Parts: sequence; structure tokens; C-alpha cells
Amino acid sequence: MQKILIIGATSAIAEAVARVYATRAAAVFLVARNAPRLDTIAADLRVRGARQVDAAVLDVNDVSAHAAVLDTAWTTLGGVDTVLIAHGTLPDQAACDASVEVSLREFATNGTSTIALAAALAQRLQAGSTLAVISSVAGDRGRASNYLYGSAKAAVSAYLSGLGQRLHKQGINVLTIKPGFVDTPMTQAFKKGALWASADKVARGIVHASDRRRAVAYLPGFWWAIMMVIKNIPEFVFRRISL
Repeated sequence: MQKILIIGATSAIAEAVARVYATRAAAVFLVARNAPRLDTIAADLRVRGARQVDAAVLDVNDVSAHAAVLDTAWTTLGGVDTVLIAHGTLPDQAACDASVEVSLREFATNGTSTIALAAALAQRLQAGSTLAVISSVAGDRGRASNYLYGSAKAAVSAYLSGLGQRLHKQGINVLTIKPGFVDTPMTQAFKKGALWASADKVARGIVHASDRRRAVAYLPGFWWAIMMVIKNIPEFVFRRISL
């Protein structure tokens, strides 16, 4: 039986991932801020076949509370095979530009809190386990429209690269997940197009990449080619175009 810990479990992608594991009769521990929403998701996962579903409430920016919640998850499940860190916000860049306080708060939510959780989890995971973390293609290169968000995700991706190299020697896999545009409640105001994917499709990609013990997963896969092009545009050219 797989033992799955999902942090940020009320996000659309995380919920879709949990549903995949429920169909495998996994034991799942959910973590998020919204207790009523956690209860609703937990009930749904039980109907879908999850062997065991438990939950805890956590504000990820309260770093001092991380250890207690992780300890509860480990005790409740009797160990953890796979962790998914999936929390985050989509900051308004103009609001960040206008306020240092807003910028630092959003960076903490999308960057610092994730790094703190990954560091704490690295001390608990055992050989054969996987730490999967949702970063973003936005972290591959800063763009004027969302560079605060992108910089937070770039920090996460760089941290996971080094952590993955360190933990590989212990038989622990670190998976950096880089979704492109995903149709979720968080992006409902955006105009959708051919490059957009559903949360369910991205979730299936996350589970597949975790099963395969991959290091990095662009989801959907065509984003790898797109970002290779974008990353290699010379800076003096990049500053003159709109992406």
C-alpha cells in the first residue's frame, strides 16, 4: 500500500493527484489551510477507494508549525512513500511592484515556505521514497508579467536540483514538476488557448513522473521544447519582446 502525503491538498492539481492515488487504494494524508474543504476532499477520496484518509490544517508560512504536522503525518501513516508539495498563489505583479510587503509575502508563500518544507522532509524520507514539488515553467526565465512569481519558483527549482543531487546517494528521489498553463480556479480569469492543460492531465503526468522516479517533469511535455527556446533567447533580444 502506498502512503502519500500531499501538502497544499486543496489546490486543483493536488486534489486530482489525490484522486489518482485513491484509485490505487493508497493511504493519503492531506494538508492545507481550509479545514472544511479538506473534509470534503477526504470524503470523496474514501468513496474513490482510498484505504485510509487523514488530514491536518497548516498555514505553510508558519514555518514553526511544519515539524509538528509532518510528525503527525508520519505517525498516522506509519511512514511516507511519496510527498507532493503543491501549495501556491498566483501573485498580481502590479501589486507586488507597488508594495515590498506584498512582494515578500508572495515570495514566502511560493518560495521560502516550500524550501522550508523540503528541508524538513529531507530529514524524514527513507530510501525508495519520492519528494515531488510543483515549481513552474515561470521559474525558467523571469518575464515582466510575473517575475515575482517566477523568481520564487526559480529559487524552488534551484534548491530542488541541489537537494536531489544530495539525496540521490541515499536512494531518495526529488522530482521538480514544471507545469505550464493549467486550467484551474486560480486561473479562471485567463483566456484559455491551445497551450492550456486540465488539472487532471497534469495530475496524471505528476503520478507517472513520480512512478518513473524522474528528476524533472515539464507538464505537458511540450513545455520542455518551448522553454528551451525561451531560455536561450539572448537577454538583449528578450528585453525587447513580449512573452
